[in-house]
Parts: sequence; structure tokens; C-alpha cells
Amino acid sequence: MNESYQTQPEDKDPDNDALHDQLAVADMYQNWFLEYASYVILERAVPNIEDGLKPVQRRILHALKEMDDGRFNKVANVIGATMQYHPHGDASINEAIVNMGQKDLLFDTQGSWGDIRTGDGAAAARYIEVRLSKFGNEVVFNEDTTEWQMSYDGRKREPVTLPVKFPLLLATGVEGIAVGLSTKILPHNFVELIEASIALLKGQPYALYPDFPTGGYIDVSNYNDGLRGGKVRVRAKIEEVDKKTLVIKDIPFSTTTTSVKDSIIKASEEGKIKIKKPEKGMQAVEDLTARDVEIVIHLAPGVSPDITIDALYAFTECEVSISPNACVIIDEKPHFVTVSQILRDCNDQTVHLLKRELEIRRFELKEKLLHSSLEKIFIENRIYRDIEECESFEAVIRTIDAGLTPYKSDFYREITDEDIIRLTEIRIKRISKFDAFKADEAMKKLEEELKEVEDNLANLTRFAINYYKDLLKKYGKNRERRTEIRSFNTIAATVVAAANQKLYVNREEGFIGYGLKKDEYVMDCSDIDDIIIFRRDGKYKIVRVSDKVFVGKDIIYVSVFKKNDERKVYNLAYLDGKSGVSYVKRFAVTGITRDKEYDVTLGTNKSKITYFSANDNGEAEVITVNLTAQSTARIKVFDFSFAQLSVKNRSAMGNVLTKYPVRKLAFKSAGASTLGGVDLWYDEVIGRLNRDERGTYLGNFDNGDLILVLYKEGSYELTSFDITNRYEPKDIVHLEKFEPDCPITVVYFEAGQKQYFAKRFKIETSTVDKKFSFIGDTKGSKIVFVSTDAHPRMEVVIEKSKHEIQKETMALDALVEVRGWKALGNKISNFKIKEIKQISSLPEIKKEKLVNGVDNEEGKTRSGGDETPNDNGQLGLF
Repeated sequence: MNESYQTQPEDKDPDNDALHDQLAVADMYQNWFLEYASYVILERAVPNIEDGLKPVQRRILHALKEMDDGRFNKVANVIGATMQYHPHGDASINEAIVNMGQKDLLFDTQGSWGDIRTGDGAAAARYIEVRLSKFGNEVVFNEDTTEWQMSYDGRKREPVTLPVKFPLLLATGVEGIAVGLSTKILPHNFVELIEASIALLKGQPYALYPDFPTGGYIDVSNYNDGLRGGKVRVRAKIEEVDKKTLVIKDIPFSTTTTSVKDSIIKASEEGKIKIKKPEKGMQAVEDLTARDVEIVIHLAPGVSPDITIDALYAFTECEVSISPNACVIIDEKPHFVTVSQILRDCNDQTVHLLKRELEIRRFELKEKLLHSSLEKIFIENRIYRDIEECESFEAVIRTIDAGLTPYKSDFYREITDEDIIRLTEIRIKRISKFDAFKADEAMKKLEEELKEVEDNLANLTRFAINYYKDLLKKYGKNRERRTEIRSFNTIAATVVAAANQKLYVNREEGFIGYGLKKDEYVMDCSDIDDIIIFRRDGKYKIVRVSDKVFVGKDIIYVSVFKKNDERKVYNLAYLDGKSGVSYVKRFAVTGITRDKEYDVTLGTNKSKITYFSANDNGEAEVITVNLTAQSTARIKVFDFSFAQLSVKNRSAMGNVLTKYPVRKLAFKSAGASTLGGVDLWYDEVIGRLNRDERGTYLGNFDNGDLILVLYKEGSYELTSFDITNRYEPKDIVHLEKFEPDCPITVVYFEAGQKQYFAKRFKIETSTVDKKFSFIGDTKGSKIVFVSTDAHPRMEVVIEKSKHEIQKETMALDALVEVRGWKALGNKISNFKIKEIKQISSLPEIKKEKLVNGVDNEEGKTRSGGDETPNDNGQLGLF
């Protein structure tokens, strides 16, 4: 409303002052809104930096402390007690209590408090019970250091903020929506917070990252110290049980097992992932969560588990992004801050509170010492007898004061009438039983404690560090990090999406799509794929697949387009419409602008493609060229191999095939790839193969090559070198390009015989994606190390007797022969082995270069130290 109420003219009602105070309605609404926004921000949604609590949480804790007698209280009773301080209803209080109880830090709970993993709610407030935990009692409350205010109705007092001596805000996390702003501070690990606080006090570097009670994996590369604009990616922990079954062990924070399961079923219904169709008595996705999270996914036959795991991360709630937004109240105003700043402020608050507690304790100790000293002087000097003849109370005070005068200089402050009155209140029984020795001992203890307090005040940082260490010792057990920090690869949805549609083409009319079911079938695709189309006129474009889309008439090629695929090479010949010359060229299409037309000819009128092929691995075929009978060329039929051409840019003109008119170009024979193999690297951090030179270089891979994976559990596996393969870094002891003739050396402990063995074997199996155990199935057997080097060595510490311990260096290629992969191997020693350690292998020596131990190329004898060869040119056991 823009109009305002107008006041009456002064001459009509000069005595009515209220009319002069009327305001515009728009101004009133503006003020009301600002007041409401301020109230919501300060009193409801955003936590205070001083104690990390919202007002309702603070009032709950205060009410619990007032009720605390060590026993559990019904939550319904706690709600009732909190309502004395909180101006809102019981529902908001109950929700806040349950939320705080589920975080398992400040409360001890009894009953069904729900489960954040499954989304189950807590039981009714009358059925569940709560009390303050020992940790909460210790770090949150102190009557002497608390600032108080009156409650909303003026009947009770409540804390302005609680004297919390711990970064509680970062430990529990918080989320709130106010008017015009919101806050989201993610929870952090209890132990790491204390260690970071200690490091901060010591001036040492530290790093803080979120830790969620639901576990899983987290990528913190964009966390940005919790400041708004940052982001973390959280993933479920998915394990491959077998090639047909996956199981989810942990779920991302902010999801539930129900929501994760529903998102998987939805993705399956949309065709994004392929899981087994439900059968009678069995679901495709089973939620078996009990004490631990367990969601079992049954895959469709022939579906890759690795690609399915990536698809689960791409299309379901198995991966979520969380954007922190650390907003807190500082000096009665909201501020956007970093996690580091919150920790610094909490640390400063803790140190300040510890100092105040020490100062209060120092004052108390000084007062106790003063009163103990006064009492001793009063009794030992029999001042109490001097007051027997006093006729008034004032005279008693003056008499006692006179008796204390010689000692007043020894006290830290002046003696007041209140101190003297306390002396008059001492009972005769206590005077008669006064023991000077015990009094001195008690005062001595007080002095020692006072000295300790003074020392702590003088070394406040040291005292705060010890305080944190004590918290860690008392409450840090079973609070290890649950969310594993990892770096995530970026999953391209188009790569892992299941082929849930069929692509059709109408070449003459120029339409493609998955709705043209009466036209020519091309291939299976997903509904989010890009499609590349080449036309006879030399134009091509890339479009997003849909039900039906026009791309231009006279289509000669259509397929799913893979971005940045440098190995997909197109071979073509085209006729230039202006000159009549035929050109040939080879090119790759790695990236384009969607829906934009490109031309692979010179762009002249009537130019057209006369031969076209698409090759997934850069193959260069041979074609036969037939010229027209009327051409003046001497040779009218000849062959041309595309292997003569280099792969160039798509806009390149190409090479001249012939200047004469061409009657026909025809495929003659297939050719090999001209690109060679592909160089691959293994990223040990994320457990993926890549072509981006991240991690360890594995080698150049061509068709038929495999990867050898050796697992810590004592098994090996051969896999393809597909980029979509997944490898769990923590389970792998070694990964490399598979060389069939390269023997594998293994040192392991055989639990059945309780002995250490060494064995060497070559891979004899050819089955891909299947594990084979090479140390047996005896429970407790374990690998010490494996090596694929030609001459691996180890250092062994052997206990030959109680008084003789010997260290030996062993060359394993001389110790044990190459046998089958199921062989037990050779026992390393009959004596007790104290330690086995792998040491650097010797370089490989080519046998043809060794004649009687002499390297013919270098003309030097290979001797000295432990590297003396035996008769057969191999290194022996020393």
C-alpha cells in the first residue's frame, strides 16, 4: 500500500497529538519486516559464534542442566522444562532435542531415537529419555563464567550464551534458513578438531575437512575452507560382491537408505542403469540395513559392474554435492566466515574461559587462605578471649580488629568487617578442637594449588593445550574418522549411461531419433547421447538425440558421438564441385558446438563425398579407384591406401587423389591402425586408468593387451585396459601391464604351517575379470610383498638362538625356481623369522653379455659386495 493516512488540519483538532504521530503503512510494514528478519536471524536460525548454539538448543541444554541429577529424564519432561524459557511450542523443542541426541555428543540417550541412515524418526517424547553426557557437563557449563539474562516472560533467568570450551559448532554442524540468508556448517571429526586446536595454539599448520556419521567417501578439493561458494562431493561406499551383485555399505550424508534405493529404482526405470528385473520372491534392489547399511543391487546379465558403479554415482543419490555456507552470529550480526576462522574464534573463546576459570579459582584460593590465616591467628593468639568483656557488638569488632592489626600487612587485601564477623561465628567446639598442624597442612595444600594456578595463568597456552589433550584422552575413544577422504574422477554421464533407446534413421528425408521405429535401425544408445551425422554434401553436425530430429537429407553416416575420442578416425574422399579434383583426407572429431554445421569439403557448390568410413581405432583401409572410360588418364584403375595420409584437422583440404573424373570408389581391403597403441597411466589416488599422464605410467596398450592386478588378499586378476575399469587402491599391492613371460615373485606367510614361503610363477590362466588365489585359502595367510622384477631381493632377520640373531640378504630368483601358480613355494628358513623386508632389486642382466662373469660391453667383472654371480650367471643366496 503506497498511500498514507493524512493528519487533520491543525486548526480543526489542535489538541489531538496522536494524529501527528501517524506513519505511512508502507513504512510500518518495512519496519515490521526488518524486525521480523532480525528476530529470525538472531533468535531462531543462525548459531552464535560464542557457543555454537541456536537459542532453542541453548535453552534445552540449560533446562537439562537445571534438571540434572545424574538420572535419565523423559524427553517430554525436558520439553516442558524448556518451554519455561522458549517462546515457541513443544514441536520445535522436540525436533531440536532429537536432532542433538542423534549427534551422540552432548546427550546420553535411551530408547528409540531414530536413525539418520534410514530416515526413521524417533519415538514419541514420552517414550524416550535423555540426560547430559559427561562431555557435555564438562565443556558446556560453568555457573561462574555464564552471562545471564531474564527469560521472555521475566520469570526465569537463562544464559545469554553458554561457556562452551570446545569448537562445538564444527563438531555437530548446523543448518538453518532465516529471512534473506541461510547457514550450513558441515560436521567435523571430534579428534581432528582437538588436534587442529592444539596445532593452532602451537602455531603449527592444520587442515580441517568434514566428517559425516554416515561414512562413505568425500572429495574436499573444492571445500574452500567451508566458505560459501565451496562444495564437497560425497559418495556411497559401493563394493563388488561378484560380477552380478553390488552392495552399498555407506550412504552419502543428507540421504537415507530409502531415498538411495528409490533413486536407483527410478534410474533403472528411466533406463540410465541396467539392473536385474524383479522376480518372484526377490527384488532387484534390496535394503537389508540393520546395524550396518546394506543395500544389495542385482545386475542384469552381461552388465559391467564397473560401469554400473559409475552410473550409480552419475544418476542416483549414491553421489551428492553439498555446498557449505558458514554463517554465524558475531557481535549481534550475521557474518559469512571460514571454518578456520570459526576454529580460531572458538579457540580464543576457550582460552578466555579457561583464563577466567583460573582467575576465579585463584580468587577463591586466596580467600580460603586469607580466612584460614585469620582463623589461625584468631585462635592461636586467643583473640576470642579479649572479646569476653566487650559490652557491644561494635566493641567486639574493634577488639578483634585491634588483635589482627600486627598481621594485616601479610594479607593480600584489607581486612573488612565482613571478615571479622565470620570470625565471631566460629563455634567454641571448633576452637577447642583446633589443630595447628592440620591447619598448616591444609594451608600448605592451598598454597601449592595457588602456585599451580598462578603458573597456569602465566603459561595459558600450555594450560589450554593440556586441557585439549585431556579431552582427547577422556572422550576421543571410538571417534575416529568415518568418511574417507578421496579424490573423485569426473564421470561423464554419456559414457556410463545404459543404452536404453534404439537409434533409427531416415536417410532420404533426413530424420534421426528413437521414435522412427519404422525406419532403419542404427544402434542402441542412451537418451542423453550426442549423435554425429555426415551427409553426402560434405556437411556434418552433432545433435542431442531425441524422439525425432531433422538433420538434413541424404545421410551417409550416423552414430553415437564420443567427445575427445582421438582414436576415432574418419577416412573420406570427396569431389570438389568447382575444380572437379578428387581429394582424400583423414581426420578426427574430438569436440564441436552442438547443432552447428561443419563442412569437410572445400565448401564449393556441388561438392560431395564419394567415399566414407569411420574407424574406431584409426584403421587405414585400401580402396580401389575406377576412373571414367572417357578420362585421358593412362591408368584408369588403381589402388589407394589411406595409410599414406596423416590424421589432420577436420578443416584440412586433404591430398589430391586424382585430377581425372572418377566413376567409382570401392573398398578393397582392411588395414591396420596407424595410431599405434594407447599410452595409459594409473592414478593410485582414485584407482582409475587415464590418458592424461596422471599417476604411474603403465605402458603402450594395443589390441589384446591386458592389465595384471595383484591384490593384498593373495590373488591376481587380469583385466582389460578399458578406461571405465575401477580399481580399489587400498586392496591392491601391485598393478602393471601384463607380460606373459614375466615371472611373479611372492613372499608370504602360510598360516597352516606358520612358515614364510617364497614362490615364483607365471600367469597360466587366460580368463579376464576373475580372481585367482596364489597363496591358498588358509585363514590368516598373508602377503609380505610381491615383485615382478627380474632379480628381486629381500632382507631377512633370523633368530637362530636366543643369543644369535642374523641378518641375511637373499636373491629370490636364486632361492626358488619358477613353477606353477598353485605351487606352495620354498620355505625361507627353518629358524624363527623376526622380520622380512623387500630391498632394491638388482638390474636385469642379459645372458648373452655375460661370459664367465664379465660384461663384454663394459669389459668389467661384475663382482664386489653381495653381487657375485654363481656358476650359472645368477645371483645366489648370501
